[in-house]
Amino acid sequence: MVDLISPRTPTAAPTPPPPPTPVPAAAPAAVDAPAIAAAPTEAAPEVAPAEGEAEGETQKIIHIKPPIIVRDLATQLGVKNHVLIRELMELNVFANQNQTIEPDVATQICAKHGFVFEMERREKGGGVHKVEQVIVAPPPPVIEKEEELKLRAPIITFMGHVDHGKTSLMDAIRKTRVAAGEAGGITQHIGAYTVDHEGQRITFLDTPGHAAFTAMRARGAHVTDIVVLVVAADDGLMPQTIEAINHAKAAEHVKIMVAINKIDLPGANIDRVKKQLQERDLSPEDWGGETIVVPVSATKGIGIDTLLENMTVQAEVMDLKSSPTAVPRGTVIEAQVEAGRGPTATVIVQMGTLKLGDPFICGDHGGKVKSLLDDHGKPLKQAGPSTPVKVLGFTGLPQAGDEFLVMESERDAKVLSEERLLAKRAEKLSAPQRATLESLLEAADGKKYLRIVLKCDAQGSLEALGNALGQIESKKIDLEIIHSGVGPISENDILLASASNAVVVGFNIKVESMAVNAAKREGVQVKLYSIIYELIDQMKEAMAGLLDPEHRETVIGHAEVKQVFKLSRGIVAGCLVTDGRIGRTARARVLRRRQPVYDGGLSTLRRFQDDVKEVRVGLECGIKLGDFNEYQVGDIIECYNLEQVAQKL
Repeated sequence: MVDLISPRTPTAAPTPPPPPTPVPAAAPAAVDAPAIAAAPTEAAPEVAPAEGEAEGETQKIIHIKPPIIVRDLATQLGVKNHVLIRELMELNVFANQNQTIEPDVATQICAKHGFVFEMERREKGGGVHKVEQVIVAPPPPVIEKEEELKLRAPIITFMGHVDHGKTSLMDAIRKTRVAAGEAGGITQHIGAYTVDHEGQRITFLDTPGHAAFTAMRARGAHVTDIVVLVVAADDGLMPQTIEAINHAKAAEHVKIMVAINKIDLPGANIDRVKKQLQERDLSPEDWGGETIVVPVSATKGIGIDTLLENMTVQAEVMDLKSSPTAVPRGTVIEAQVEAGRGPTATVIVQMGTLKLGDPFICGDHGGKVKSLLDDHGKPLKQAGPSTPVKVLGFTGLPQAGDEFLVMESERDAKVLSEERLLAKRAEKLSAPQRATLESLLEAADGKKYLRIVLKCDAQGSLEALGNALGQIESKKIDLEIIHSGVGPISENDILLASASNAVVVGFNIKVESMAVNAAKREGVQVKLYSIIYELIDQMKEAMAGLLDPEHRETVIGHAEVKQVFKLSRGIVAGCLVTDGRIGRTARARVLRRRQPVYDGGLSTLRRFQDDVKEVRVGLECGIKLGDFNEYQVGDIIECYNLEQVAQKL
């Protein structure tokens, strides 16, 4: 990595030639910055700064080839590593000297020190360095005018147990669309499709199961508006159904509806299913709750129209809107490599209108929209909000959950793609740490939480542990069980913990081999126990350990200012210790008429000409506190110690 720092000298304005005077030589470069050299401009030869121009106005440029490592940036700025780390903490960026930071953060730090930051990259042809400005993906636009927002179709995902009829219900909805008179059938499966119900458009995601749902959420993709939980009327809530409920609840701003399927079977018991739902805090509307519950039969076609109608009503209540004129952006639902087409992806457009020829960035890969296909396989010229389309034109295969964003030019998309790929190579140096029992999560309101996924060997153990953990009382921190179940720890448990930043706790169970790999990949902590009391005690200790220690103040003595001396090293207060003692390593505050006017550490504590560690009651001493120089006769200097005391639940 070659790092260059060069001053950019502003071009002087043309002025009348001054009288001939000797031109002063340029100031020599600093010894500790040998890489500083003049950078000639391309348009004109180098010129000396104009008369009256401040020398400090010369811009200094830092060129760094990505990834941007903290210690390298500190070296180029000429500051210590810990100084730069402190400045990063002021920007809410927590990184050690070996971790990488984003280009926009580096730009702010360089500006603070009077430098201009530019990203550097090497050309493919050889060793010539080509400096380009950092390309950053634009943030979501701020919609200021209400008329820019238009109603959009709701995006709906089906979840539930594997044998409860999700596929048959989706097939029944597809048949309803074709029977309603829409031309053509499902000729091509693209992972999503749309249905027109009485003039209202509804978009369905075909991603099977809650594992894919949570895997996308773990990548930061929030696509679904409504989750339809499919429950068989003859089986009721199964363990996988409960798991799906927990996954849906963990996703904020998602509305849950329930479709009770197979009501035509002899063993159907709708009331039993509603009772089980109520036990899971999903109280049906006809029982006084807020959850929409619709009895259906996918095979007989019963209740399909009612279900679609409730979906449109729920969407109207949620008031789902988007701007069709904003910069187009969306989310990848699934991606694959197809013969003759290359990498393709199904994208849900969430904002703006995607058109043919648009340059885009998606995850680590860029591209240009070569073709748009709807769920029939028919070509489209454009796609608006909540429209699922298959996009052709990727330079590489994206991942499910990647953000799809239209850029200003194909060049910008290519440059940003290169930067993201370079940053990905350095990801291991700055991999984000997931929650452990030694770290904590804080909500927006400042309250602290410890979230866990609990798995046990038997239902009895699960109930006992759930009750015991629920009885841990604390006003300062909450223990939240986001999912519990019986059986070994699976990959789904790891994905849920990763998406929710939780810890996986197991009791008398094993971890599946795929879950072990997933935990290592996602950075999720798994804790296994065989003694119930040990599990409960360690959870209590973990909750207490997550609380910040309290700072308690212990006053150890007072001294009264009798005289103020002006010395060469500053102003010193001549004091008499009236009670206790004054300690050199303690903190002190100046009290004037019982009001504090300064608080800080002691920089000087002397008895006559000697520096001492402490001065006891009845003795005189000289005291200087930090850079405080406004002592007055009669001030009281109060000396105290700060102690950190561990909080209790």
